[in-house]
Amino acid sequence: MSKVGGLWWRVAWRNLWRNRGRTLVTASGLAFGYLAAVVVAGLDDGMGAELVDNGTRLLTGQVQVHAADYLPKRNVNSTLGGDDGTDVQAILKLVDADPGVTAAAPRVYGGGLVSAGERTQAALLMGIDPEREPKVTTLLRDLDGGRIPRSGAHEAAIGWEMARELQVKLGDELVLVAPAADGSLGNDLYTLVGIFRTGTPGIDGSYAVLPLPDLQALMALAPNRIHEIALDVVRPAVTDAVVSRLTREIPADGGPPVDIRSWKRLRPELAQSVDLMDSMNYLIILIIFGMAVFGVANTMIIGTFERQKEFAVVRALGTTAVGVGRTVVYEGILLGIMALVAGALITLPLMVWWHNAPPDLSGFVGGFSWAGSQWRPILRVEYSTSAPVLSAVALFLTSVFAAVYPAWRATRIPPADALADR
Repeated sequence: MSKVGGLWWRVAWRNLWRNRGRTLVTASGLAFGYLAAVVVAGLDDGMGAELVDNGTRLLTGQVQVHAADYLPKRNVNSTLGGDDGTDVQAILKLVDADPGVTAAAPRVYGGGLVSAGERTQAALLMGIDPEREPKVTTLLRDLDGGRIPRSGAHEAAIGWEMARELQVKLGDELVLVAPAADGSLGNDLYTLVGIFRTGTPGIDGSYAVLPLPDLQALMALAPNRIHEIALDVVRPAVTDAVVSRLTREIPADGGPPVDIRSWKRLRPELAQSVDLMDSMNYLIILIIFGMAVFGVANTMIIGTFERQKEFAVVRALGTTAVGVGRTVVYEGILLGIMALVAGALITLPLMVWWHNAPPDLSGFVGGFSWAGSQWRPILRVEYSTSAPVLSAVALFLTSVFAAVYPAWRATRIPPADALADR
């Protein structure tokens, strides 16, 4: 930086503090604008993350692995590896080793009937690994009563709505009937050991959960034949990377190709809702700093008007109009930097505290359903790199652009008229 350039920066810095109160108020406004933009974007991201968590961790999982011909018809014979099945443990070992995956659970599905006495209910039968499934989904983590069914003990769990319709309680016997893979009709007797309550009528009234080997036996499926592997990932943002890696690594084993889908494909309505919420972040930042432009510009214009004689003197001493305008722009830049530093210093600790201790408003307001998911009244904020960076850029540009018009006005002041008070 040249000596002349450094001089103009020093002059701009001193000019900022000629009216200390006005400068502090303007910088504080920008700093709190930065705080508001980052926090509101964090709340928006938190709401999106809450919807994704509740919409995928209840039952779906955030990534699913199937045979390519399984969805959407869900044919009982469309298992991974085809009719010959696949090495389930090898695939689980490969999936568990992925750095983006926190847990994986194999599943088998079938349609059938659940009966108790003279009452019968149509059901979607779901075979799960009792140890792995609770690590992927919340369906069986907090049962309304009882426990998770154990493998080989002919035990089952059903939703509370189905239990109400069948008028059964824990310990009662259920008869399950389901079409088998070999064309026969499987049927067997099971003990009701668990009742789950998700709050979703479609699940509570139609799902019956059995241990994986028991449902495979009922439906005449070999132990190496499964329909799906559901995955839980570190965070929803990494699902695309996980899908890309596993698509390259999981073999088809001579059967139909493997189809790996993220929650965005499994729950497109939820993905569209989250995308809509993300786009709101840009609008929020635009509104906040769009309003701030007028406040900063007003401050800069008043400062320019108060220094008309000063500008006239330096112009009379040979300073160019560009030099005078540059000083005003430098003031805007310095104001923006100062506001950004102050904004970051108050935003960072607040975000850390809010992320770790989100306020619970359940005592004042209830949750709601949206896009097939649930939102709890917890003001959760999520960390983001885009919102703080975009807000910082917007703050800096606001302070610079707000100084352009006052700078132009400063260059238009006639030195003779200003010195003569004309």
